[in-house]
This record gives sequence, structure tokens and C-alpha cells, in this order.
Amino acid sequence: MIASSRLILREMIATDAPFILELLNDGDFYRYIGDRGIRTLEQAQEYIQQGPAVSYARYGHGLYLVERKEDGASLGICGLIKRDTLAQVDIGYAFLPQYRGQGYAIEAAQAALADGKSRLGIGQVVAIVTPGNERSIGLLAKLGLVRSRLVKLSEDADECLLLEQ
Repeated sequence: MIASSRLILREMIATDAPFILELLNDGDFYRYIGDRGIRTLEQAQEYIQQGPAVSYARYGHGLYLVERKEDGASLGICGLIKRDTLAQVDIGYAFLPQYRGQGYAIEAAQAALADGKSRLGIGQVVAIVTPGNERSIGLLAKLGLVRSRLVKLSEDADECLLLEQ
């Protein structure tokens, strides 16, 4: 668990499936991150078990559920991700529309980066963003990441913008 002044970042568990189902089916998630094909609670549980849970076990980090301390509301996901297609660990995040623009994403990202550095010794991180996602690019700039180049994570993937520290 990672804590900041207003937030708790914790490992996702199967009972988080309703929230994950909602988040992964948000229009902006589709537009800027992609359609993960998650349409049922069972698929959301599988997503948690085969994605974040595997990452926690293998690397000691992954995408965490972001909760607000004051009321336990699930706001989004944020964390460090190790992809086979990138040399460095990257930071990722997504929040439900009603929690955007309130500083939660930057607070969660700063906490995840600090944990990665202090607990795991992760120095440099990168980020990948859909070109045109200016809000995300702006947030990453506040974290010290700058536009580097366009990359493709696989042969059939769309190009994304790589940002580096």
C-alpha cells in the first residue's frame, strides 16, 4: 500500500471488478488507452488476476487501485508497469471522469514514482501516451517527463508518444 495526503494506492483484488468494469468502459479510456474487451464482471476479475496481480508477484509493482482516504471512494488506477516492449518501467494512470481535474492523478503518480524509487530502486521511468492526449501530456510534464519520439509497442499497434525523464 502507498499513501499520500489524500489517497491510498493499493493492490487490486477480485472485489474491485465492478469498478474496473466501469473504468475500462469509459469513453476516454477507449479513446486514449484502448478497448480492453472487458464487458462483464467475470472478465474484469480475469483482467485483475492476469494483469495487475501477475505484475505485483513478478515485479513488486503494477497498476494500483486509487482510493480517496476520506471516504474510500475508488477514483482510478495508477502505478508503474513493466512492459516487454519497453526498456524502462512506465507510469500509467486512468481516472473516472468525475475525479479528473482535482489533482488526484498527479498526487497518485507522484506517490507511485516515490515508492518505485525508494522501495524498488527504480530510477528512470518513461510514459506512453496517445498523440493528442494533451491533458495527460501536461500531467507528465509536471512529473518531469518530456516528449521524446513516436513508438509502436507491437507490429499492429498504433503509434504512441514516448515521454522520458
